[in-house]
Amino acid sequence: MSIDAAVDLVRAAVLNALLIGAPLLVIGMVVGLVISLLQALTQIQDQTLNAVPKILAMVLALVFCLPWIASRMIEYTRATYMNIPQVVRQ
Repeated sequence: MSIDAAVDLVRAAVLNALLIGAPLLVIGMVVGLVISLLQALTQIQDQTLNAVPKILAMVLALVFCLPWIASRMIEYTRATYMNIPQVVRQ
C-alpha cells in the first residue's frame, strides 16, 4: 500500500465521520445555546435543565437521520471493500 492510498483512505474515513456526526452535533449545539440563553434570561441555574432537552433533541435527530446515516456507512463500507484489490496490489 502506498502512502497516497493510505492518506486517501484516512481522509475518506475522517470526512465520512464528520458528515455522519455533524447533524447530531449541530442539533445539540443549537438546543444547548437556546437553553443557555433562556437560563441566562430567567436566571434559572439548573444543570438538568440544559442536559435533558439536549439529549432528547439529539435522540430525535438520530431517529430522523438514521436512514441517511446508515446509507452513508453502507456506501462507505461497500466502496472500501471494493477497493481492497486495488489497494493491496499497489
